[in-house]
Amino acid sequence: MNQVEETMSYVYKNPNAPIEDRTKDLVSRMTLQEKVGQMTQIELCVATLDDVRNLSIGSMVSGGGKEPLEKAMASDWAETIDRFQQAAVDSRLGIPLAYGIDAVHGNNRFYGATIFPHNIGLGATGDADLAQRIGAAVALEVRASGIHFNFAPCVAVCRDPRWGRCYESFSEDTNIVRKMTSIITGLQGQPPVGHSQGYPFVAGRYNVIACAKHFVGDGGTEKGINEGNTISSYDELESIHMAPYLDCLYKGVSTVMASYSSWNGCKLHAHHFLLTEILKGKLGFKGFLISDWKALDRLSEPRGSNYRRCVYTAINAGIDMVMVPYRYKQFIEDLISLVESGEIQMTRIDDAVERILRVKFVAGLFEYPFSDRSLLDTIGCKLHRELAREAVRKSLVLLKNGKNPGKPFLPLEKNAERVLIAGTHANNLGYQCGGWTRYWQGSSGRITTGTTILDAFREVMGEKTEVIYEKYPSPNTLSGQNFSFAIVGVGEEPYAESAGDNSELVIPLNGSELISTIADRIPTLVILISGRPLVIEPLLLEKMDALVAAWLPGTEGRGITDVVFGDYEFEGRLPMTWFRTTEELPINKGDNSCDPLFPLGFGLTYKKENLQSK
Repeated sequence: MNQVEETMSYVYKNPNAPIEDRTKDLVSRMTLQEKVGQMTQIELCVATLDDVRNLSIGSMVSGGGKEPLEKAMASDWAETIDRFQQAAVDSRLGIPLAYGIDAVHGNNRFYGATIFPHNIGLGATGDADLAQRIGAAVALEVRASGIHFNFAPCVAVCRDPRWGRCYESFSEDTNIVRKMTSIITGLQGQPPVGHSQGYPFVAGRYNVIACAKHFVGDGGTEKGINEGNTISSYDELESIHMAPYLDCLYKGVSTVMASYSSWNGCKLHAHHFLLTEILKGKLGFKGFLISDWKALDRLSEPRGSNYRRCVYTAINAGIDMVMVPYRYKQFIEDLISLVESGEIQMTRIDDAVERILRVKFVAGLFEYPFSDRSLLDTIGCKLHRELAREAVRKSLVLLKNGKNPGKPFLPLEKNAERVLIAGTHANNLGYQCGGWTRYWQGSSGRITTGTTILDAFREVMGEKTEVIYEKYPSPNTLSGQNFSFAIVGVGEEPYAESAGDNSELVIPLNGSELISTIADRIPTLVILISGRPLVIEPLLLEKMDALVAAWLPGTEGRGITDVVFGDYEFEGRLPMTWFRTTEELPINKGDNSCDPLFPLGFGLTYKKENLQSK
């Protein structure tokens, strides 16, 4: 049979056939082993070419905590992924892999990629068009490395800054989160006019499969504990936490990831009502539902025990693809056994596989399974870095400007005589980018290419300006020289997920003491680098001449100097209520006792004596 005859005979191989016809045809040809293989997502560091080929593995992942290709360039990743993709294409039915990664603020695993502000910073911009353009740029940098599937965006509504994933949320305000789901259109492409809500849509070879996460309520857990328990009525869950998913489905998001957290004591990965009856039934989601990393292990105590029961619970609850990610042979064996015993019905398996294949067909993976090396030049390109710089300057929130009304401290003078730049975050690109950058928990130092705050100020200041940098200025420096002003960069060290849970929320690394020491002697602008609001004592705030919340801005520090020197206006508005003390938490707009240091939506500008807030 020649290729033309084969395409005519095998409907699923015909790119012109309707998606549903292709899906039904392929499922009808699959064995149980091949179906279960498609439901399995495995980690690169344990995968073998033979297993991908022989077990019909549906997806692979590079987890944030692993670095199997240390110091590798994007071209090396593309070559590696293409080898596994070739193994998948060489399988009996030739079903391509969907390779996944957490490119949550750029293709952040790759050295030299453009790192955009984390979501909390994008929420501060309130700019849906900007988010969409960022999504398109991220999609290009991801596809360039041979990757098709991005576990983003997080559309959690963070109601408590103690949560270690606060910076992955756009806002505490559901409406702001809903607005910023425009990033999905950038990642996946523009849905066709008249598409049905809930139906996945990906334009093709220059886009990626997006993933709305984590369904549902992960931003509302008690005391902000990661993987904790969200206690609420269904109406509250629906109006606050579920609402953004309606926008994601309307934009054709292809996949949804279940949350580690619980709702009223029941873990989401085991929640048939929310996953199947609501998401797939009431909301009409037609894409596939994927588990989080090793989430099935969390369905038993001690963790990972009675794994067969965990598989039974999650699959029957509605999980379609399982991010195993290591013991995939046991997962496959257990799932096949559960089907053969009748504990999981074949109709549930077929439903899961149809959803997975539907996304792969719509995403164009059967036609474009391999990397496009012509895209490699887009990674970290000037156009994307300029976009990131725009995002930084739009995300900055001016919280204070001057100690006296009518006497603003900003904008700064570019030709000042002598300037002190200090602080733990003034010259640390890793701190500036935060978690999920190169490594799961992030890291310190020059972990990628970019411009620090110090770099940016040195580029902008006039030739006659003496710029003195000391992370911790000595007493002699502070008392022995006459400075025009000081720039103090302080904030949080990188973290991710549970490692970021924090009940104290003080400025780390003696940040408050450093600010106080310098501001007592020199007019001071404080640039706070953080993934959330932090404690700012009234006396400390009084000492500062100006305060800017810069969030976790990423690699493009020039976005900060663009604004503080007055070349651009401050546009950022607080996406979260800035509390006074941690004893007040949780505190959100609309609470009866809400008396914040700065309210949701606050942000000064240079206009009208710098006292404007939206």
